Amino acid sequence: MDVKSSSSSHNRLLIVLLMVLLFGVIMIQYVCPSRSECQMLHQLGSWFKDGGATGTRTRGNEIPDGLQRDPYIAEDGALVRFVPRFNFTRADLNRVVDFNIKGDDVIVFLHIQKTGGTTFGRHLVRNIQLERPCECHAGQKKCTCYRPGKKETWLFSRFSTGWSCGLHADWTELTSCVPSRMDSREVPENLPRNYYYITILRDPVSRYLSEWRHVQRGATWKASLHVCDGRSPTLSELPNCYSGDDWSGCSLLEFMDCPYNLANNRQTRMLADLSLVGCYNVSAMSEEERWAVLLESAKRNLRGMAFFGLTEYQRKTQYLFERTFNLEFIAPFTQLNGTRASSVEVPPETQHRILQLNRWDVELYEYARDLFLQRFQVARQQERRQARERRQQERRRLRGRLTTKQGRQLKPTETPSQPDRHLVVAEEQHKGKAGGDSVESEMLLPDWWDLDENGTMEDYVDNVEQW
Repeated sequence: MDVKSSSSSHNRLLIVLLMVLLFGVIMIQYVCPSRSECQMLHQLGSWFKDGGATGTRTRGNEIPDGLQRDPYIAEDGALVRFVPRFNFTRADLNRVVDFNIKGDDVIVFLHIQKTGGTTFGRHLVRNIQLERPCECHAGQKKCTCYRPGKKETWLFSRFSTGWSCGLHADWTELTSCVPSRMDSREVPENLPRNYYYITILRDPVSRYLSEWRHVQRGATWKASLHVCDGRSPTLSELPNCYSGDDWSGCSLLEFMDCPYNLANNRQTRMLADLSLVGCYNVSAMSEEERWAVLLESAKRNLRGMAFFGLTEYQRKTQYLFERTFNLEFIAPFTQLNGTRASSVEVPPETQHRILQLNRWDVELYEYARDLFLQRFQVARQQERRQARERRQQERRRLRGRLTTKQGRQLKPTETPSQPDRHLVVAEEQHKGKAGGDSVESEMLLPDWWDLDENGTMEDYVDNVEQW
């Protein structure tokens, strides 16, 4: 009797443990929706869902029916559907430029501190498929990015031309400095040159915390010139936040308390035309009016840029850059969720104060994110539309060839019959190879060939993609 009771209790315990384990596997899918964040846990969860079987397992980017999974949906663990808040013109959303790397066109990278610009800058010089790749040598900070057949650079950035217009030069500095710098280095064949400005933005709170940690380790950016209207600001216009050589070891409270800290709303200031507000002369107008003018200027310049990306959306940033400039990266971008800023424990009241200190950056980032995701959505719609048009053209071409071939095979007394759309014309393919003709091989038409041209599932998800 005791043996049976002990065995029964063991069975109940095993059942309870199994149910807890299964519940944990289900919760993994909700807590860690992105495989990049919890890769080992997802592997464990997929093993249980597949029953440990290896025969039915599919490749990472494939779904069971053999179709390719969309790599851009639900990137970065974003679970909510994107709902546009701002209205943009068609020109704002259809951003594709005719970048001529063999001509005189130049890409200018506006590098804002602590936005992941160093990583993106390295992508530009080391990770783009080019007819003439940039020459980068170990131990050298700069690479040589020449055009094919010329000793002229096509990229103005930290890792190609260096800080030629000053350390982390902003929009005001670059737009007045780059043309003269480039023309002094190289005489263009055609005037004026086309300058395509690009930049990367980041969530304001994360960026602010990252800059604080960087300053805490001794960074000063003393070499920044802050040139506006032909001169740098005076010490009274732009006082220092510290008295020594640097501000290393400063607390977050000290960092937030300095009223002259350029980390506050840095992205808005660096993207705006500072000459509109008297440069660094804050007495020209009230603070509220000054920042309102700067915000509208930053939005306008951001819309007019050839491209901008977001640190929080690496794959979409890569996709939009490639589509905008008709260039391709060699290796895909990687979404890194763990940074020094993300490891900082910040109380809610401190986060609220950071948001208040960066209220204009918060508004700019929301605007930029909306524009960025709308551009991505429009680009994907256009890509799918073009793919459908290519399939339709191929359908018509193959149907015409099949009809023509069957027409040749009919006798004069025979009437044409309905062509078999799933016919494989092996003989003609063999003749094409044997005769040396450039005849494309015909193959079995897949099932999707007969889908209604205006009724594919892609049409339904174009405007409701999950981010």
